[in-house]
Amino acid sequence: MSRILFSLLVVLSLSTFAQEVPAVLMNIQADETGALTFVKNGIAYEEVVRGDYRLDDVIPVVEGYEEGLRFQFGKSFQSGLMEFGFIPYDESTYALPVYFKRSIVVQEGRAELPIAKWLSGKYDMVGWEENGRGRIGYRLSTLRGELVYDGIVNFEGKGPFEAAPALIEGPFVQKLQHDRVTIYFRTDQKVIPTVQCGPQLKEGTEESRTHEITFTDLRPSENYTYKIILGGFEHTYSFRTAPESGSREPFRFAYASDSRNGSGRGERNLWGVNYYIVKRIFALARSREAAFVQFSGDLVDGYLSDEQAMRLQYANWKRAVEPFCNAMPFYAAMGNHESYGHIFAHPENGYGQAVDRFPYATESGEALFASEFCNPENGPESEDGSKLDPNKKQTDFPPYKETVFHYRYGNVAMVVLNSNYLYSTSQSAIQHSGGNPHAYIMDNQLEWFESTMRALEKDDDIDHVFLTLHTPFFPNGGHVKDDMWYGGSNATRPIIAGEKAKKGIIERRDELLEIFVNKSTKGRAILTGDEHNYCKTQIGPDTPIYPDDWEEKKIALKRTIYQINNGAAGAPYYAQEETPWTPYTSGFSTQNALVFIEVDGKELQVEVYNPDTLEKLESFAL
Repeated sequence: MSRILFSLLVVLSLSTFAQEVPAVLMNIQADETGALTFVKNGIAYEEVVRGDYRLDDVIPVVEGYEEGLRFQFGKSFQSGLMEFGFIPYDESTYALPVYFKRSIVVQEGRAELPIAKWLSGKYDMVGWEENGRGRIGYRLSTLRGELVYDGIVNFEGKGPFEAAPALIEGPFVQKLQHDRVTIYFRTDQKVIPTVQCGPQLKEGTEESRTHEITFTDLRPSENYTYKIILGGFEHTYSFRTAPESGSREPFRFAYASDSRNGSGRGERNLWGVNYYIVKRIFALARSREAAFVQFSGDLVDGYLSDEQAMRLQYANWKRAVEPFCNAMPFYAAMGNHESYGHIFAHPENGYGQAVDRFPYATESGEALFASEFCNPENGPESEDGSKLDPNKKQTDFPPYKETVFHYRYGNVAMVVLNSNYLYSTSQSAIQHSGGNPHAYIMDNQLEWFESTMRALEKDDDIDHVFLTLHTPFFPNGGHVKDDMWYGGSNATRPIIAGEKAKKGIIERRDELLEIFVNKSTKGRAILTGDEHNYCKTQIGPDTPIYPDDWEEKKIALKRTIYQINNGAAGAPYYAQEETPWTPYTSGFSTQNALVFIEVDGKELQVEVYNPDTLEKLESFAL
């Protein structure tokens, strides 16, 4: 977790209504106008807004005129540059914009694109002069050259022109099973889309910009073509259903984490995302026919308190993966950089303290994440009802919906945990504000994990179980000071309504190991990120996992598994540090990496590639 950097620090405007501070928190007060203050050591921290460019401002209002299209962007994007170019869908499986040789200066939020003048004749690669429609990709950047957003607009007409509803996110093949699939996508206008999958034809139920349409009664291991129809525009894609549950058909899947913006400028930082490496990762996964990609946290830079600024970063991440994920599903998990909260600034030095945003049901980082992705909904509800719940008669905690879940493919099950739930970003502030520290798995989530592992242990269709979460059990470089180690200190734990959790972070780590290693014969590997490097750590009876002065109960591991850390998806690198388990860690690399796990019945083989150079970094059997 990096120190919170304020790219824009503005005192929060007074709300028109009072806010109710959740009972789990302390020392946060709301006045009659709704303005929040956090008091720490007698010092009042005022709430501030951290945000910059906003998604609803970079998706323009578009009007047609005789020669082309006029764009009106919102308040946060009033000046900059707009590159543009046709998207030739018929030429490529992975249709991307081919940018024209000119660029347009955005002034006072306005830009004008003369299609008939610039993009006709020899530059009409999509045939709009004949069929009267086209699809244009545009890229926004600041006048300093910082990339902000890649957008899409549809148009109809041969002059005059008019804007048409456009598919601007996705489509994504999600919740893929052997007999069903959900097609998830977004449009720039509220529409009722039509989607065809095989012989099935479905319409949306109401006008919306976000669409999830599920098809059932599909056949296992079958190729399907699907089509999205938006007025006169049709977009055709394909996917393959999962094999029947328990099938021992061979397949591979891919794993990575930590794609927030990196150094190097250009596409290595498309406003919160290392767009360049993310594209390389998903292109490599698709080219090697991965059945799915698991991506476990720190997708974006985050640490924001403006909803639309957060949504812009998520949109940029999804734009990077969408050419490849219209046929290959991905599953996203939360990391600490998915933090979206109330941020408070010290009155003198501006240093920020933050808590998860409330009201939790609709405004929390968890709720925002769930609204941006399409994950399974089979996890626990929340931490309500747990021992630390301050009021059993009301909702006091954020939802776990779509941030904790499990899914299966063939004979493999993946269990996804949220190790940044109810996350308070400053460890030193938790004793004052309350909340949950980085990497701690709270009681209800632990209980759900145990019951899920118990069910999978009894399931004859499942041979292998993988556990994934953002934070390593055993950090090796960059997060030795926290994760599930905190430099060997067990003191770190949640503080809820002033009450400390009974178990410390290392004790809770051991409980997770007990469930995954000792109580299960199928747990194969823990897939983690957070540390911006690749390495594997052997976790077994001989691995030293405690500080020298540890006096609490020790776990005796009955078998050996691996922790595979791959936080090398584009975030700035971390070098290796010394830990008790360093002799059991190998393959350490700061190169960008994508992990492939080959599944062939009972056999598992791991191959690791640099997605930038395509070099194989290592391979080994699990």
